[in-house]
Amino acid sequence: MRLSGLTESKNFIQCQLMNEENKLLVHKHLIVRAEIYRPPMDEEFLRRWLNEFIEQIGMKAMMGPYVKYSNMVGNRGITGAAIIETSHIVMHIWDEVHPALMQFDVYSCGEFDPETICKKINEDFTTHKIEYKFLDREHDLKELSKSNF
Repeated sequence: MRLSGLTESKNFIQCQLMNEENKLLVHKHLIVRAEIYRPPMDEEFLRRWLNEFIEQIGMKAMMGPYVKYSNMVGNRGITGAAIIETSHIVMHIWDEVHPALMQFDVYSCGEFDPETICKKINEDFTTHKIEYKFLDREHDLKELSKSNF
């Protein structure tokens, strides 16, 4: 019995129902660039962090998080990715530079608060600098907000 098709259909319907009041799907994309002093370098740590993060923002993981550390010179760092019910979350951190560079994306058809996410990144990884753009991708790339911390 193939359940993945049923799960995908169920998630699409849930996404539709979440936005039934608005009659429109929500397509929100948060793009974060941060310079951090305490970059994660342990795969299990980042896997746990992503799981907790997904729960804290009210999302549900469907696959992953998948995390892998690369030792390639010039590209050394860690990457984590998760498929959530409403889309995906991806984090890349390059730790050869100081402060380390984090690129973090959250894309969802569910609502979430970019300020809350940036505060968590600051608290957990001690940021030197953090900036984000928050986009509505429903019909175009409408910028909803941006900020520098």
